[in-house]
Order: sequence, then C-alpha cells, then structure tokens
Amino acid sequence: MSQIANYAKDLLVSAIQQTASDIHFSPYIENTDIYFRIHGHRIFHSSLPNPTYQKLLAYFKFTSGMDIGEVTKPQNGALEHRSQHSLFNLRLSTLPIIGSESLAIRILSPDEQLQLERLFLFPHQLKIIQRWLSHKSGMILFTGPTGCGKTTTLYSLLQSLIKEHSFQAITLEDPIEKNLNNIIQVQVNERAGITYDTGLKAALRHDPDLLMVGEIRDKETAHFAFRAALSGHLVISTIHAKDAFGTIQRLKEMNIKTIELEQTLIAIAAQQLITLDINANMPHRAAIVELLHHTNLQQAIKGVNPQQNFSFPTFASLRRKAYALGYSQN
Repeated sequence: MSQIANYAKDLLVSAIQQTASDIHFSPYIENTDIYFRIHGHRIFHSSLPNPTYQKLLAYFKFTSGMDIGEVTKPQNGALEHRSQHSLFNLRLSTLPIIGSESLAIRILSPDEQLQLERLFLFPHQLKIIQRWLSHKSGMILFTGPTGCGKTTTLYSLLQSLIKEHSFQAITLEDPIEKNLNNIIQVQVNERAGITYDTGLKAALRHDPDLLMVGEIRDKETAHFAFRAALSGHLVISTIHAKDAFGTIQRLKEMNIKTIELEQTLIAIAAQQLITLDINANMPHRAAIVELLHHTNLQQAIKGVNPQQNFSFPTFASLRRKAYALGYSQN
C-alpha cells in the first residue's frame, strides 16, 4: 500500500475513533487544513502541504469512483471503510475553488443507524412517527438543516419497516448515501438519462409499497414527489427548512398548490440534534422533533403558525423539557 493510501487509512481511523461525522479539507495558498466535525463542532485536526493534499485528493477521487481529470465541476462519490468489526459508508463530495478543490467526507455508520430507539431523545416522538408510516399513501417529510440527522433517521426507519413488514421499498437518491439490505435503491444519474422523473416511472412499474425520494431540492423534484404521492403511494423524503411550519412555506415557494398539500401531506417532522450530558467523558447527541400533523398541519397549510397552539412541541419547548429532565445544559 502506498504512502498516500496509508495516510488516507490512518486519517479515517482517527476520525472514526473520535466519532467524527465529517472530515473537511480546506486548501489555502500553501497548506490544506483538515477539520473533523465531532458532535456538531468543527475541530482542527492537522495541516498538510498542498502537493501532498493533491495526491490525497486524487486517491480519494479515484477510489470513490469520481473522475480524477474533472476539476471544474462538483462531484460526488462513495466508498466503504472497514474498521475492526464495523463497516462504515463514506460519502465524498468535491467543490472547485480557485486553484484547487475542497473535499468533504461524510462518515455513515450502519451499526449506529440501525439503533432507531437511540436516535430520539423522547421515545414517544418515535412512536408517533412510526404510526405515520402505517398510511398506505401520502407524503411524509423530514426537515432540518444540513447535519441534523435527517438521512440517518430516514434510513433507520426504512430498515425498521422492512424488518417488521414485507414491504416493497424503492429509493431514488442522488447520491446513494449507504447501501440498505432488502431495499431497491436507484441512483439518479441525469447524465445517463436517469432523472427523478424517469426513475419514478420505472419504480412505479415495480409495484412499490413505499417510495423514498432522497431529497427535495428544487421545484422539479418537489412536483415529482407529490405526483408520486397523488398516484396512491406512500412517499417519504427530506427537505431543508428551519422548522416544521417553514417547510410549508418552502413547498409553496416551489409552486406546490394548497390543494395538493391538503390531499397528500400526512405529516412533517422537523429535526434538531442536541448534545446530551449523560456522560461527561463521552458526550453524544439525540434528536428532538417538531411533529406537525393532524389539525395543526391542516391549519399550517392554511397559513396559521402552529406555534400559536400551546400543545405544539416547538424546538424551544423541547429544549426546555430536555433541560428540566437533566439531559442537557442548554
């Protein structure tokens, strides 16, 4: 194994040992700084000369299936890393900058993602979400900022469902973030002619019980997802928004009609992560969730902010509850 390959392996081992969720490479004039994101905080790890970084970048691009010669466009890739007895899925992304490319690596642990009960601070919130998934058709959205655990929640719920029910589940993703057992995963690749729209048409011919759209990023994807829900299928997806009510506004900005929201939207789960103070030596995080459904959801579609309802679990009230129960210091 080459020196660069050894360095890459040591870097991944170090990140995993420190329970990092991401590795960031930030090139500057002479050096490239490496940061780990640990429990939500971006922490400096080390620095290396740019010539060494270019070799490391080429190694990661090659092993993750990217085009080494392409330096002017963003690229995505994926690879696996085995550490002791665990297999970690890595999602890689490059971004062109002046004179170089930055690289970000997301570290996904299959073992952690399967432990669904450990993802949520309040177990009753998980039970509510699981009841949503008993619907035969409609749309369920998971929302929140980048890094809040939406994809982890989505994958864990899918795996849990497949264990309990003989579902035909199909995912449409760009990119596929981790490989799931007993689930048909379709990689969206517009250059190869596999768009969300063509992927949907093919997926519907496979008689799915549940369809997962990796992320609603734009108007086209939003309309595609809602068409799938209107066709009588259960659709789950993620979208970036500040909170549950903000998701409604975001969808309307994407020209989703009020009648479509009323007919298809089952619920919205807006998620944030908070650091727990259970063990001072090894802090970890769990999700708190704004659950928008039933009457609050119907009122929100009509423009009424659910925070006006005292019973609605806002992030502020959930944080106060976590503090009162001794889970968190903020």
